[in-house]
Amino acid sequence: MPPKSATGPFATFLIIGPTCFFLGILFANFPYDYHVLWATPPIDPLNPDIDPRSPYFAIQETHLKFLYASPPLIGRILHLAIGTGLLGFMLKLYRPSDANLLFDGASLVLYMCGITVYIANIVRGLRTAAAGAYDGPPSSNGVDVAGGAESGGDYIGREDSLRVLAASHTILALVLVGVLVLQAGQWYAQRKEAEEIAEMDKVQEERRRAKGAAGKEGAGTTGGSGSGGSAVGQGKKKQ
Repeated sequence: MPPKSATGPFATFLIIGPTCFFLGILFANFPYDYHVLWATPPIDPLNPDIDPRSPYFAIQETHLKFLYASPPLIGRILHLAIGTGLLGFMLKLYRPSDANLLFDGASLVLYMCGITVYIANIVRGLRTAAAGAYDGPPSSNGVDVAGGAESGGDYIGREDSLRVLAASHTILALVLVGVLVLQAGQWYAQRKEAEEIAEMDKVQEERRRAKGAAGKEGAGTTGGSGSGGSAVGQGKKKQ
């Protein structure tokens, strides 16, 4: 296993890269989620009885169906990116230090929360939108079964389902931003620690040099005193 100093930056890259990739995907979905969840479009004066969000629900639903019907390669690339992030956490948490346990451990918890939101809400929402099974599972002839509560199923309506999916995108984005913040915090903490260690080493080196200079000066003074004493002794002998 390579030393931590060699694997640390590369493992961090394996974490930050997929995280930014996921944030880019969520940013691409934001135009579809904005009017569904965050803002209410102005009411059309020609059709005041129509919900102004209805066209945006239809646009979002079409977009989700298109995503769900994408080629299998798209899903494989997404899952490969998820696995790459997990590999980065495994490399950083192998024989962890205190900083790794604090920052990388918390980042891994957020990352796993993001995976849970993806599996529980987003994948399920995509399947629901693609099948059109908002009020119940589609019947064999393609007609949705209405009245999910009466049939004993746990289903919500079309608009609420699309809002839940948009909210899941927001939650996932916040979780991923938290991962980036923790990784940036770890980099800052390690940088400050390295600066403090360098400063301490510099102070110790200056003290060591000062002690060495003082020792040399003391040795020179002692040697000079000894030479003077011997010269005086020789003069007395001659007399």
